[in-house]
Amino acid sequence: MRLDKFLKVSRLIKRRTLAKEVADQGRITINGKVAKAGSAVKVGDELAIRFGQKVVTARVEDLRENVRKEDAMKMFTILKEEKLDKIEPQFIDDEE
Repeated sequence: MRLDKFLKVSRLIKRRTLAKEVADQGRITINGKVAKAGSAVKVGDELAIRFGQKVVTARVEDLRENVRKEDAMKMFTILKEEKLDKIEPQFIDDEE
């Protein structure tokens, strides 16, 4: 299954277009390698997703095309959530 579709179906990211943007910005890794939106996701893969100042690491548990909202959380397991201390230079707003 494509990475962007998995993120949407599992509800880790709410919209597929947003999942594609995040992946294309290099903010998602699969098993330690930077992933694009079209990268293949398999059961057992470890995803690390950077959301602003936080990195969420999750393991893929199940792949399904359609999932009810109540069952979406069963598609992955959150392994850890890390808060980033340092802001990366490309995200600093210099216009003040």
